[in-house]
Amino acid sequence: MADHKSRMLILGSGPAGLSAAIYAARANMEPIVIQGVEPGGQLMTTTEVENYPGFADIIQGPWLMEQMQKQAENCGAKLVWDNISGVDFSERPFKLMGDGGDVYHGDVVVIATGAQARWLGLESETLLRGKGLSACATCDGFFFKGKKIAVIGGGNTAVEEALYLTNHSDDVTLIHRRDSLRAEKVLQDRLFDHPNISVMWEKTVDKFVGDGDPLGLVAIDLKDTKTDAITQIDAEGAFVAIGHDPATSLFKGHLDLDDDNYIQVATGSTRTSVPGVFACGDVMDKIYRQAVTAAGTGCMAALDAERFLTGSADHAW
Repeated sequence: MADHKSRMLILGSGPAGLSAAIYAARANMEPIVIQGVEPGGQLMTTTEVENYPGFADIIQGPWLMEQMQKQAENCGAKLVWDNISGVDFSERPFKLMGDGGDVYHGDVVVIATGAQARWLGLESETLLRGKGLSACATCDGFFFKGKKIAVIGGGNTAVEEALYLTNHSDDVTLIHRRDSLRAEKVLQDRLFDHPNISVMWEKTVDKFVGDGDPLGLVAIDLKDTKTDAITQIDAEGAFVAIGHDPATSLFKGHLDLDDDNYIQVATGSTRTSVPGVFACGDVMDKIYRQAVTAAGTGCMAALDAERFLTGSADHAW
């Protein structure tokens, strides 16, 4: 067990956390990045990245995160392996308590713990994730240009993904377990009016079917919610769009969260309800959820934190 002290503590090591670390280290803040249970964030499970600026060719998500990590360390950030199980934001310096008993003290804290897409929990889903199965149309839709695509869900996210995917395919099927959608009326109208989208009602996914070498999605087995009858549809791409869960359970009772448990920040900034605590990336952004926007808000959080400290005399140990 040990005590660690820094002007800035950063929770999370995805694009948001590492971008914050790069900017903070360049400002001589000697940030400590606590990597958490999933170092690198969601990009560690993304095999091909084509929409991150600066790379002419497709790159691998884990490679991109490795480069960001090295860049942060080269700038002077310290990365540690730990999982935070408790926080104390009642006074500065703030305290974060690690699973192993280590305690981290920081004048400011940047939260970049991210969010995770909800999945259906099927074995076939795990097998085919990244092999025709995705949870982000904006990220991966391009790879299914001209192919038959299915979207699973019935809320705003599912409808928006289905509409977006018509930019790449003229054969998009929305699969929903109920007989009506939960999405906003204006989105439903756009969906029903679109000639390239069909809807399959009262169906759940029984199995994603893969074939070929390399393995790829070729079909989906659907179960009728009333009769349990199984039908199969062809699909070369499928997008599970049933929502995201931000990693904010640690901060309940300490920070203001919205109705979906995302950290609330002041408009146009990364400031949370506690002065000196900042949030960036998918933990506060439920609209865009892209690596490049997460990195951008990570930069914002570092700059907001630096300005907070510059405007405060209370940052001596």
